[in-house]
Amino acid sequence: MSLSLFQPFTLGRLTPKNRIVMPPMTRSRASQPGDVANDIMATYYAQRASAGLIVSEGTQISATAKGYAWTPGIYTQEQIAGWRKVTDAVHAKDGAIFAQLWHVGRVTHPDNIGGEQPISSSAIRAENVKVFVDNGSDEPGFVDVVEPRAMTKDDIQQVTEDYRQAALNAIEAGFDGIELHAANGYLINQFIDSEANDRSDEYGGCQENRLRFLDEVVTAMVDAIGADRVGVRLAPLTTLNGTVDANPIETYTAAAALLNKHSIVYLHIAEVDWDDAPDTPVSFKRAMRKAFQGVLIYAGRYNADKAEHAINDGLADMIGFGRPFVANPDLPERLFHGYPLEEHDPNTLFGGGEKGLIDYPTYKA
Repeated sequence: MSLSLFQPFTLGRLTPKNRIVMPPMTRSRASQPGDVANDIMATYYAQRASAGLIVSEGTQISATAKGYAWTPGIYTQEQIAGWRKVTDAVHAKDGAIFAQLWHVGRVTHPDNIGGEQPISSSAIRAENVKVFVDNGSDEPGFVDVVEPRAMTKDDIQQVTEDYRQAALNAIEAGFDGIELHAANGYLINQFIDSEANDRSDEYGGCQENRLRFLDEVVTAMVDAIGADRVGVRLAPLTTLNGTVDANPIETYTAAAALLNKHSIVYLHIAEVDWDDAPDTPVSFKRAMRKAFQGVLIYAGRYNADKAEHAINDGLADMIGFGRPFVANPDLPERLFHGYPLEEHDPNTLFGGGEKGLIDYPTYKA
Protein backbone atom coordinates (compact mmCIF):
# COMPACT_ATOMS: atom_id res chain seq x y z
CA MET A 1 0.00 0.00 0.00
CA SER A 2 1.29 3.41 -0.99
CA LEU A 3 0.36 5.89 1.74
CA SER A 4 1.56 9.28 0.50
CA LEU A 5 -0.32 8.88 -2.78
CA PHE A 6 -3.56 8.58 -0.82
CA GLN A 7 -3.20 11.48 1.61
CA PRO A 8 -5.91 14.16 1.50
CA PHE A 9 -5.03 17.14 -0.57
CA THR A 10 -6.11 20.61 -1.70
CA LEU A 11 -5.89 21.70 -5.33
CA GLY A 12 -7.32 25.19 -5.70
CA ARG A 13 -11.07 24.85 -5.12
CA LEU A 14 -10.89 21.03 -5.32
CA THR A 15 -10.12 18.37 -2.71
CA PRO A 16 -8.79 15.40 -4.70
CA LYS A 17 -9.36 11.96 -3.18
CA ASN A 18 -5.73 11.04 -3.87
CA ARG A 19 -2.55 12.44 -5.43
CA ILE A 20 -2.77 10.32 -8.58
CA VAL A 21 -3.18 12.20 -11.86
CA MET A 22 -4.32 10.76 -15.16
CA PRO A 23 -2.27 12.96 -17.50
CA PRO A 24 -3.33 14.01 -21.00
CA MET A 25 -3.05 11.27 -23.63
CA THR A 26 -4.10 11.65 -27.26
CA ARG A 27 -6.57 8.89 -28.21
CA SER A 28 -8.08 10.31 -31.45
CA ARG A 29 -11.64 9.08 -31.01
CA ALA A 30 -13.60 12.34 -31.55
CA SER A 31 -16.74 12.12 -33.71
CA GLN A 32 -16.52 13.30 -37.33
CA PRO A 33 -17.21 15.68 -38.86
CA GLY A 34 -16.64 18.37 -36.24
CA ASP A 35 -14.05 16.84 -33.87
CA VAL A 36 -16.67 16.39 -31.16
CA ALA A 37 -16.20 14.55 -27.84
CA ASN A 38 -18.70 11.68 -27.66
CA ASP A 39 -20.31 8.95 -25.56
CA ILE A 40 -17.41 6.47 -25.71
CA MET A 41 -15.04 9.22 -24.57
CA ALA A 42 -17.44 9.96 -21.68
CA THR A 43 -17.36 6.27 -20.72
CA TYR A 44 -13.56 6.15 -20.98
CA TYR A 45 -12.99 9.10 -18.65
CA ALA A 46 -15.73 8.05 -16.21
CA GLN A 47 -14.10 4.60 -15.91
CA ARG A 48 -10.95 6.38 -14.69
CA ALA A 49 -12.63 8.90 -12.37
CA SER A 50 -11.00 7.38 -9.28
CA ALA A 51 -7.90 9.44 -10.16
CA GLY A 52 -7.45 12.47 -7.93
CA LEU A 53 -7.36 14.55 -11.11
CA ILE A 54 -7.93 13.72 -14.77
CA VAL A 55 -6.41 15.98 -17.41
CA SER A 56 -8.17 15.50 -20.73
CA GLU A 57 -6.43 14.65 -23.95
CA GLY A 58 -5.09 17.67 -25.83
CA THR A 59 -8.04 19.69 -27.13
CA GLN A 60 -7.49 22.14 -29.96
CA ILE A 61 -8.52 25.74 -29.33
CA SER A 62 -9.31 26.52 -32.99
CA ALA A 63 -9.66 24.82 -36.37
CA THR A 64 -6.05 25.72 -37.23
CA ALA A 65 -4.63 24.57 -33.88
CA LYS A 66 -5.09 20.88 -34.76
CA GLY A 67 -2.15 18.55 -35.26
CA TYR A 68 -3.62 15.09 -35.75
CA ALA A 69 -6.70 13.46 -37.24
CA TRP A 70 -9.73 12.82 -35.01
CA THR A 71 -8.61 14.89 -32.01
CA PRO A 72 -11.33 16.88 -30.20
CA GLY A 73 -11.83 20.64 -30.25
CA ILE A 74 -13.38 23.11 -27.83
CA TYR A 75 -14.22 26.10 -30.05
CA THR A 76 -17.75 25.31 -31.31
CA GLN A 77 -21.03 24.94 -29.42
CA GLU A 78 -21.29 21.34 -30.61
CA GLN A 79 -17.84 20.60 -29.16
CA ILE A 80 -18.73 22.26 -25.86
CA ALA A 81 -21.86 20.11 -25.67
CA GLY A 82 -19.81 16.99 -26.43
CA TRP A 83 -17.39 17.74 -23.63
CA ARG A 84 -20.33 18.38 -21.27
CA LYS A 85 -21.19 14.65 -21.64
CA VAL A 86 -17.65 13.83 -20.50
CA THR A 87 -17.53 16.18 -17.53
CA ASP A 88 -21.01 15.14 -16.36
CA ALA A 89 -19.96 11.47 -16.50
CA VAL A 90 -16.76 12.13 -14.52
CA HIS A 91 -18.53 14.27 -11.91
CA ALA A 92 -21.23 11.59 -11.52
CA LYS A 93 -18.40 9.30 -10.36
CA ASP A 94 -17.10 11.97 -7.95
CA GLY A 95 -14.10 12.73 -10.17
CA ALA A 96 -12.37 15.97 -11.16
CA ILE A 97 -11.27 16.88 -14.69
CA PHE A 98 -9.30 19.70 -16.29
CA ALA A 99 -9.26 20.32 -20.06
CA GLN A 100 -5.85 20.43 -21.70
CA LEU A 101 -5.88 23.34 -24.16
CA TRP A 102 -3.71 22.77 -27.20
CA HIS A 103 -2.30 24.60 -30.19
CA VAL A 104 0.23 22.49 -32.08
CA GLY A 105 1.82 25.33 -34.07
CA ARG A 106 4.11 23.81 -36.69
CA VAL A 107 3.46 20.19 -35.68
CA THR A 108 0.73 19.59 -38.25
CA HIS A 109 -0.01 19.26 -41.95
CA PRO A 110 -2.29 21.39 -44.17
CA ASP A 111 -4.63 18.36 -44.49
CA ASN A 112 -5.47 18.71 -40.79
CA ILE A 113 -6.12 22.47 -40.83
CA GLY A 114 -8.25 23.08 -43.89
CA GLY A 115 -5.36 23.53 -46.30
CA GLU A 116 -3.77 26.41 -44.34
CA GLN A 117 -0.03 26.78 -43.81
CA PRO A 118 0.84 26.04 -40.17
CA ILE A 119 2.05 28.88 -37.92
CA SER A 120 4.91 28.97 -35.43
CA SER A 121 7.25 31.34 -33.64
CA SER A 122 9.49 31.16 -36.71
CA ALA A 123 9.59 29.75 -40.23
CA ILE A 124 11.57 26.70 -39.06
CA ARG A 125 10.37 23.24 -40.06
CA ALA A 126 10.48 20.53 -37.40
CA GLU A 127 12.96 17.93 -38.64
CA ASN A 128 12.01 14.24 -38.79
CA VAL A 129 8.53 14.84 -37.38
CA LYS A 130 5.42 13.14 -38.70
CA VAL A 131 1.74 13.63 -37.87
CA PHE A 132 -1.25 11.54 -38.88
CA VAL A 133 -4.02 12.64 -41.19
CA ASP A 134 -7.37 11.14 -42.09
CA ASN A 135 -6.57 9.20 -45.26
CA GLY A 136 -10.08 7.83 -45.69
CA SER A 137 -9.49 4.64 -43.70
CA ASP A 138 -9.70 3.78 -40.00
CA GLU A 139 -5.91 3.64 -39.81
CA PRO A 140 -3.99 6.88 -39.22
CA GLY A 141 -1.91 7.88 -42.26
CA PHE A 142 1.44 9.35 -41.23
CA VAL A 143 2.86 12.30 -43.21
CA ASP A 144 5.78 14.70 -42.76
CA VAL A 145 5.10 18.13 -41.29
CA VAL A 146 5.67 21.17 -43.52
CA GLU A 147 7.46 24.47 -43.07
CA PRO A 148 5.36 26.93 -41.03
CA ARG A 149 5.15 30.67 -41.42
CA ALA A 150 6.31 32.96 -38.63
CA MET A 151 3.44 34.44 -36.65
CA THR A 152 2.73 38.15 -37.02
CA LYS A 153 1.80 40.33 -34.03
CA ASP A 154 -1.83 40.03 -35.17
CA ASP A 155 -1.49 36.22 -35.18
CA ILE A 156 -0.11 36.31 -31.64
CA GLN A 157 -3.01 38.47 -30.46
CA GLN A 158 -5.54 36.21 -32.18
CA VAL A 159 -4.12 32.99 -30.74
CA THR A 160 -3.98 34.54 -27.26
CA GLU A 161 -7.66 35.42 -27.63
CA ASP A 162 -8.36 31.86 -28.84
CA TYR A 163 -6.78 30.51 -25.65
CA ARG A 164 -8.80 32.91 -23.50
CA GLN A 165 -12.05 31.91 -25.21
CA ALA A 166 -11.18 28.22 -25.01
CA ALA A 167 -10.71 28.56 -21.25
CA LEU A 168 -14.17 30.11 -20.96
CA ASN A 169 -15.58 27.37 -23.20
CA ALA A 170 -14.01 24.71 -20.97
CA ILE A 171 -15.74 26.12 -17.90
CA GLU A 172 -19.02 26.26 -19.87
CA ALA A 173 -18.45 22.58 -20.76
CA GLY A 174 -18.25 21.72 -17.05
CA PHE A 175 -14.50 21.27 -16.64
CA ASP A 176 -13.09 22.05 -13.19
CA GLY A 177 -10.23 23.99 -14.78
CA ILE A 178 -7.79 23.97 -17.69
CA GLU A 179 -4.22 22.93 -18.34
CA LEU A 180 -2.26 24.99 -20.86
CA HIS A 181 -0.20 22.65 -23.06
CA ALA A 182 3.16 24.44 -23.21
CA ALA A 183 5.17 21.21 -23.60
CA ASN A 184 6.22 18.51 -26.07
CA GLY A 185 7.26 20.80 -28.89
CA TYR A 186 3.87 22.42 -29.54
CA LEU A 187 3.21 26.12 -30.17
CA ILE A 188 4.11 27.73 -26.84
CA ASN A 189 7.14 25.46 -26.56
CA GLN A 190 8.17 26.70 -30.04
CA PHE A 191 8.47 30.20 -28.57
CA ILE A 192 10.22 29.11 -25.35
CA ASP A 193 13.00 26.93 -26.74
CA SER A 194 15.89 28.89 -28.24
CA GLU A 195 16.57 26.60 -31.20
CA ALA A 196 12.95 26.78 -32.43
CA ASN A 197 12.71 30.57 -32.17
CA ASP A 198 14.79 32.89 -34.36
CA ARG A 199 12.58 35.97 -33.99
CA SER A 200 14.20 39.39 -33.67
CA ASP A 201 11.23 41.19 -32.06
CA GLU A 202 10.06 41.20 -28.42
CA TYR A 203 9.02 37.51 -28.69
CA GLY A 204 12.49 36.17 -29.57
CA GLY A 205 16.14 36.35 -28.63
CA CYS A 206 16.68 36.64 -24.87
CA GLN A 207 15.01 34.36 -22.36
CA GLU A 208 12.56 37.03 -21.16
CA ASN A 209 11.36 37.57 -24.74
CA ARG A 210 10.98 33.85 -25.44
CA LEU A 211 8.81 33.50 -22.33
CA ARG A 212 6.63 36.51 -23.27
CA PHE A 213 4.01 34.55 -25.25
CA LEU A 214 3.59 32.07 -22.38
CA ASP A 215 3.21 35.01 -20.00
CA GLU A 216 0.57 36.72 -22.16
CA VAL A 217 -1.48 33.57 -22.72
CA VAL A 218 -1.49 32.70 -19.00
CA THR A 219 -2.43 36.29 -18.15
CA ALA A 220 -5.41 36.09 -20.52
CA MET A 221 -6.65 32.78 -19.14
CA VAL A 222 -6.19 33.74 -15.48
CA ASP A 223 -8.14 36.95 -16.13
CA ALA A 224 -10.90 34.91 -17.80
CA ILE A 225 -11.43 32.04 -15.33
CA GLY A 226 -9.24 32.64 -12.25
CA ALA A 227 -5.75 31.45 -11.31
CA ASP A 228 -7.17 28.65 -9.14
CA ARG A 229 -8.53 26.98 -12.31
CA VAL A 230 -5.40 27.29 -14.47
CA GLY A 231 -2.55 24.76 -14.64
CA VAL A 232 0.38 24.68 -17.08
CA ARG A 233 2.30 21.74 -18.50
CA LEU A 234 6.00 22.11 -19.39
CA ALA A 235 8.54 19.58 -20.70
CA PRO A 236 11.86 21.13 -19.68
CA LEU A 237 14.36 18.46 -20.72
CA THR A 238 12.65 16.78 -23.65
CA THR A 239 13.38 17.48 -27.30
CA LEU A 240 10.03 16.25 -28.58
CA ASN A 241 8.89 17.41 -32.01
CA GLY A 242 12.23 19.06 -32.61
CA THR A 243 12.19 21.77 -29.94
CA VAL A 244 15.56 22.16 -28.24
CA ASP A 245 16.71 24.81 -25.80
CA ALA A 246 20.37 25.77 -25.41
CA ASN A 247 20.04 26.22 -21.61
CA PRO A 248 16.96 24.27 -20.49
CA ILE A 249 17.68 24.30 -16.75
CA GLU A 250 17.98 28.09 -16.74
CA THR A 251 15.07 28.67 -19.13
CA TYR A 252 12.59 26.43 -17.33
CA THR A 253 13.52 27.57 -13.84
CA ALA A 254 12.74 31.09 -15.11
CA ALA A 255 9.46 29.82 -16.60
CA ALA A 256 8.49 28.31 -13.23
CA ALA A 257 9.25 31.59 -11.45
CA LEU A 258 7.18 33.47 -14.04
CA LEU A 259 4.22 31.10 -13.57
CA ASN A 260 4.56 31.44 -9.79
CA LYS A 261 3.86 35.18 -10.14
CA HIS A 262 0.50 34.30 -11.72
CA SER A 263 -0.41 32.08 -8.70
CA ILE A 264 -1.64 29.33 -11.04
CA VAL A 265 -2.99 26.25 -9.28
CA TYR A 266 -0.40 23.79 -10.56
CA LEU A 267 2.67 23.26 -12.70
CA HIS A 268 2.78 19.90 -14.48
CA ILE A 269 6.24 18.69 -15.54
CA ALA A 270 6.49 16.06 -18.26
CA GLU A 271 9.71 14.13 -17.75
CA VAL A 272 11.47 12.23 -20.51
CA ASP A 273 9.75 8.86 -20.49
CA TRP A 274 11.29 6.62 -23.11
CA ASP A 275 12.83 3.48 -21.66
CA ASP A 276 16.54 4.37 -21.63
CA ALA A 277 16.09 8.12 -21.04
CA PRO A 278 18.11 9.79 -18.28
CA ASP A 279 16.30 10.73 -15.07
CA THR A 280 15.50 14.38 -14.45
CA PRO A 281 18.24 15.66 -12.08
CA VAL A 282 17.11 16.03 -8.46
CA SER A 283 18.91 19.38 -8.35
CA PHE A 284 16.62 20.64 -11.11
CA LYS A 285 13.53 19.39 -9.27
CA ARG A 286 14.69 21.22 -6.15
CA ALA A 287 15.17 24.39 -8.22
CA MET A 288 11.63 24.02 -9.60
CA ARG A 289 10.25 23.56 -6.08
CA LYS A 290 12.02 26.73 -4.98
CA ALA A 291 10.80 28.72 -8.00
CA PHE A 292 7.17 27.57 -7.92
CA GLN A 293 5.12 27.61 -4.71
CA GLY A 294 1.93 26.02 -6.09
CA VAL A 295 1.14 22.36 -6.62
CA LEU A 296 3.84 20.48 -8.56
CA ILE A 297 2.86 17.46 -10.66
CA TYR A 298 5.43 15.19 -12.30
CA ALA A 299 4.69 12.52 -14.91
CA GLY A 300 6.93 10.03 -16.69
CA ARG A 301 7.90 6.40 -15.90
CA TYR A 302 6.54 6.45 -12.33
CA ASN A 303 5.54 3.41 -10.33
CA ALA A 304 4.04 3.45 -6.83
CA ASP A 305 7.43 3.36 -5.04
CA LYS A 306 9.00 6.09 -7.15
CA ALA A 307 5.88 8.25 -6.72
CA GLU A 308 5.95 7.71 -2.96
CA HIS A 309 9.57 8.84 -2.77
CA ALA A 310 8.94 11.95 -4.88
CA ILE A 311 6.10 13.05 -2.58
CA ASN A 312 7.92 12.15 0.66
CA ASP A 313 11.04 13.99 -0.51
CA GLY A 314 8.95 17.12 -1.07
CA LEU A 315 9.75 17.27 -4.79
CA ALA A 316 6.19 16.61 -6.00
CA ASP A 317 2.63 17.00 -4.69
CA MET A 318 0.88 14.79 -7.26
CA ILE A 319 2.13 12.18 -9.73
CA GLY A 320 0.85 11.44 -13.22
CA PHE A 321 0.67 7.84 -14.46
CA GLY A 322 0.10 7.92 -18.23
CA ARG A 323 0.28 4.61 -20.05
CA PRO A 324 -0.72 2.54 -16.97
CA PHE A 325 -4.11 4.31 -17.01
CA VAL A 326 -4.80 3.10 -20.57
CA ALA A 327 -5.13 -0.58 -19.60
CA ASN A 328 -5.95 -0.12 -15.89
CA PRO A 329 -9.09 1.98 -15.48
CA ASP A 330 -8.98 1.22 -11.73
CA LEU A 331 -5.32 2.20 -11.40
CA PRO A 332 -5.59 3.93 -7.97
CA GLU A 333 -7.22 0.79 -6.51
CA ARG A 334 -4.49 -1.39 -8.00
CA LEU A 335 -1.74 0.86 -6.64
CA PHE A 336 -3.38 0.99 -3.20
CA HIS A 337 -3.61 -2.82 -2.90
CA GLY A 338 -0.50 -3.71 -4.90
CA TYR A 339 -2.52 -5.56 -7.52
CA PRO A 340 -0.73 -6.41 -10.81
CA LEU A 341 -1.02 -3.98 -13.73
CA GLU A 342 -2.18 -4.92 -17.23
CA GLU A 343 -0.25 -3.89 -20.35
CA HIS A 344 -2.00 -1.84 -23.04
CA ASP A 345 -2.24 -2.75 -26.72
CA PRO A 346 -0.17 -0.13 -28.62
CA ASN A 347 -2.07 -0.86 -31.84
CA THR A 348 -5.30 0.60 -30.45
CA LEU A 349 -3.95 3.84 -28.97
CA PHE A 350 -4.98 6.16 -31.82
CA GLY A 351 -8.24 6.08 -33.75
CA GLY A 352 -10.78 3.29 -33.89
CA GLY A 353 -13.67 2.73 -31.50
CA GLU A 354 -14.34 1.02 -28.20
CA LYS A 355 -11.64 -1.65 -28.60
CA GLY A 356 -8.54 -0.60 -26.68
CA LEU A 357 -10.38 2.36 -25.14
CA ILE A 358 -13.20 1.21 -22.85
CA ASP A 359 -12.87 -2.61 -22.90
CA TYR A 360 -10.04 -2.96 -20.36
CA PRO A 361 -11.45 -4.65 -17.23
CA THR A 362 -11.09 -3.69 -13.59
CA TYR A 363 -9.10 -6.06 -11.36
CA LYS A 364 -10.82 -9.17 -10.07
CA ALA A 365 -9.00 -10.87 -7.21
